[in-house]
Amino acid sequence: MSILSITFHTTDKISENWENYVESDLHEMVENLMDVEKYIISQVQSEMVGEGQNTNVLLIFENDEKRDDFVEIELKNITERIEGKFGEEVMIFQTFLHPRKTRL
Repeated sequence: MSILSITFHTTDKISENWENYVESDLHEMVENLMDVEKYIISQVQSEMVGEGQNTNVLLIFENDEKRDDFVEIELKNITERIEGKFGEEVMIFQTFLHPRKTRL
């Protein structure tokens, strides 16, 4: 199992448009990813975020190779689409997670 966490930090300026995007476009993109076995799309609640909001997409892959392929190809495409629509109002952070123990 190989896991990738993608966090999208958005400004308050685009909050309504981003919510609509998450519910339709982002969800559809994630749902149609071929190599993703499971996913979770979440609104992040954090006291550390004083401005804007964070949305997280947790993707679970069969192995590191499929995750790496996703990052090299699909994540670039997703990033380009989001940047084209929202510009600098969305920052994207990726985190590679290496499970030590799991009960999924």
